[in-house]
Amino acid sequence: MNGIMIQGTASDVGKSLIVTAFCRLLVNEGYAVAPFKSQNMSNNSYVTIEGKEIGRAQGAQAEAARTEASVWMNPILLKPRSDQHAEVIQFGTSYRTLSGKDYRQSYYEMGLESISLALDYLGKAYDVVVMEGAGSPVEVNLKDRELVNMKVAEMADVPVLLVADIDRGGVFASIVGTLELLEEEERSRVKGILINKFRGDPELFEDGITWLEQRTGIPILGVLPYVHHRVEGEDSLSLQDRFLHKNGTVEIAAIQLPFLSNYSDMEPFNEEDVTVRWVQHPRELGEPDAIIIPGTKSTMSDLAWLKEKGFDETLKSYRIRGGNIVGICGGYQMLTEELIDEHGSDTGNPGTKMKGLGLIPAKTFFHEKKTTIRVEGALHEVTHLDPPISGYEIHLGETVFNEPAKPFLKLGERSEGYFGENGRVIGTYLHHLFHNDEWRTHWLNGLRVEKGHPPQKQINRRELKEKTYDDLANDLKPHLKWELIKDLMFKGAEQ
Repeated sequence: MNGIMIQGTASDVGKSLIVTAFCRLLVNEGYAVAPFKSQNMSNNSYVTIEGKEIGRAQGAQAEAARTEASVWMNPILLKPRSDQHAEVIQFGTSYRTLSGKDYRQSYYEMGLESISLALDYLGKAYDVVVMEGAGSPVEVNLKDRELVNMKVAEMADVPVLLVADIDRGGVFASIVGTLELLEEEERSRVKGILINKFRGDPELFEDGITWLEQRTGIPILGVLPYVHHRVEGEDSLSLQDRFLHKNGTVEIAAIQLPFLSNYSDMEPFNEEDVTVRWVQHPRELGEPDAIIIPGTKSTMSDLAWLKEKGFDETLKSYRIRGGNIVGICGGYQMLTEELIDEHGSDTGNPGTKMKGLGLIPAKTFFHEKKTTIRVEGALHEVTHLDPPISGYEIHLGETVFNEPAKPFLKLGERSEGYFGENGRVIGTYLHHLFHNDEWRTHWLNGLRVEKGHPPQKQINRRELKEKTYDDLANDLKPHLKWELIKDLMFKGAEQ
């Protein structure tokens, strides 16, 4: 297989971003390129055209590669449901919910088989595969049965580039320590080092490069600058950093749930005159122009957390004062009057019931089978608006209304969501609602005008996203020994 694997000295060192840049650089040079991550742990997922779930980062990387995202690019997705358990998504479909111990003991061989099938497919379908590891390759307590770093590089027989984040400090120790903890055979697969998130004068780091190359015997193939970018992220480790710290015309408070999922629903606001504040306590809310309750992997658990913090009464008071509230997926379910987990699919305890926030006159019932689907439609006629709408749904529940519904969307022949109080309370299962330019512009302009500000023109997010990928690639390429890296990709790990 032609390819390369990007591994890191730790989580959040920039692996996903570098893979994204490599994909765009390669496709711009005429190669058919695919991203790959064997095992992803994230509640920020992406739905493929077939209605299958993969990690959000691989979806974005496929966009950068100008290819259709597929389950072959992320055969295993782990979605945490508690501190001890995660739902295992295999080739885009829910397999089982397992504890960490059970996953290591009972799933390892099946995982290896899945990864092997995916690598075989991608190797035949694409010219080159850019692979991403996870966390660190030297978690010594987990290395013997890992499914995402050196074992996968060995299976694909590709060289490895090791990435270190200089911005967090300790870059020399993190690089040398990682290499020292690798087995000799694993260390021989590392063909280059990338220093990421560098600030300041590169000349001041030349002695550092010399020392690292002499100490490790491995070339430094890039010192990459700290770049401010708008490429969608993989997880919430850098959640606060992902949303630009600015004083926008419009202020949105987004509730940072413990099992927050699909926070990419909020990404389009980064391109607008909008301040997004992630809040974890009612005292942090203030008086925003809107509050958004996003998706979650554990709705009833996070609803209990909301109530424990006192968000329930605060949200009701905010609504009475004329505030705007939007609930997406799990956030929509929380806004209903009652949640009923008949099969234990959300809580693990069949028959569990919980009182909701009571801002939407409906009940939510959790089912055994998950809905994952891409959808297209329009705003429902009761909204008196007509922008087209597209997005995707990932949910276990169904929301049933206690009175004649005030639907928000018309998706084919079915009505979906809730549009109450002239749009001041909105609930929907549709992820990527605000990625729809016309709807986002209309909704934000309503908030702007309400504050006495003029409406703004519509931003074309698709064009902006394409420019973002190109800008990222162009910003990083001058700082890479790109031709040497390409030689590694196409000559393999035996160099």
